[in-house]
Amino acid sequence: MKCKNCKEPNCIKRGKRNGIQRYFCKSCNACFQQSYSYTAYQDTTNTLIKNLLREGCGILSISRIIGISKNTVLSRMLKISKQIKAPYFNKLGCKYEVDELWTYIKRKEDFTWITYAIERETKSVIDFFVGRKTKEAIRPLINKVLLLQPNSIYTDRLNIYPSLIPKAIHKRFQYCTNKIERMNLTLRTHYKRLSRKTICFSKNQIYLEAHLRIYFWG
Repeated sequence: MKCKNCKEPNCIKRGKRNGIQRYFCKSCNACFQQSYSYTAYQDTTNTLIKNLLREGCGILSISRIIGISKNTVLSRMLKISKQIKAPYFNKLGCKYEVDELWTYIKRKEDFTWITYAIERETKSVIDFFVGRKTKEAIRPLINKVLLLQPNSIYTDRLNIYPSLIPKAIHKRFQYCTNKIERMNLTLRTHYKRLSRKTICFSKNQIYLEAHLRIYFWG
C-alpha cells in the first residue's frame, strides 16, 4: 500500500494497536494505520474548524461540536493559519482605510490593539498587526499601503498618522472611515474573541493573530 505521508508504495506491516493493523514506510520511516476513528484525523476536520472559527464559535464550542480536545483545536488553528498567506494585492491607485480595534490578551487589564488596512472598494484586508499604537509599530503597515501608490488613505484623528502619510493623500474628515468602522462591528459580531463583554478573550497573542489570519484570508 502507499504511504500516507510520502505516497511511496514501500510499506510493510508493523504490529497492531488496539487490534488495528499499523504500517511502516521504508522510504520516510513513518508509522500509520489505514483508517482512524478519532475525528481529528478525518480529512474534513481542518475545514470544519476553519468554518466554525469564521462563524464566531469559541475554542470550547468547536471542541464540543466536533468531538475533539480543545488543545487539538488550538494546535490545528495554528497549523491552518501558518498555511495561509496574505493575498498579493497589486492594484495601484486605490483608496484605503486604516483603523484600530481594541481588545485584550490574557486578562482584561492588558489592552492591545489590532491595526489593519482595507481597500475601500473591495474591503480586502491588505495587512494587519497586533500591538501598541505607536509610530514604530504602525509604520510597516502604512509603508506597505504606500507601496501600492494609493490615491487616498483615510484614517481617524489619531495624531500618529500625519507623520506617516503624505499630506496630499491623507484624508481624515468626519465619517471618512465608515467602511472600516462597519467592518470593526462585523469583526466583533463574528469573532468571539473580540466581543466587548466576553470571557473568550485570547490567552496568548499567537492565537489571536492565527484566528485573524483565518478570518481575513482563510
